[in-house]
Amino acid sequence: MSVKVYGIKNCNTMKKAFTFLEEKGVAYDFIDYKKQKPTKDLLEGFLEKVSLEQLVNKKGTTYRKMDDSQKAALESQKSALPILVENSSMIKRPVIVYGDGSITLGFDEEAIESHLS
Repeated sequence: MSVKVYGIKNCNTMKKAFTFLEEKGVAYDFIDYKKQKPTKDLLEGFLEKVSLEQLVNKKGTTYRKMDDSQKAALESQKSALPILVENSSMIKRPVIVYGDGSITLGFDEEAIESHLS
C-alpha cells in the first residue's frame, strides 16, 4: 500500500512517522508544505474527512503567537482556509492519506497501523 504523507520535513513528529512507515515497509510519497504550499482544495478535501478543530495544530508556536481575533478566525472553515494555506505549520502533522481515501492526523501508531491492515 502506498500512502501520501503531508507535513514539514524537519518536524520531530514527522520524523517519527517516517521511521514508523519505513519500519513497516510502507511506501509513501512525502509532500513538504515548505516546498509545496497546501492548496485550498487540498485542505477542503481533508475537511471532508476530519473537523477543522482536528486539523488545526493549536499546540504549536505559530498558533500561540496569534492574537484572539486571529484565533477566532480559525473557528470558521471559510476564514481558516486562507490562514492555513499561508501558515502551513498550523496544520496538524503528519496528515497521512491512505489508498482508500481515509486520513489520520498526528503520529498515532495504533491509528496508522489500523489503516495499513
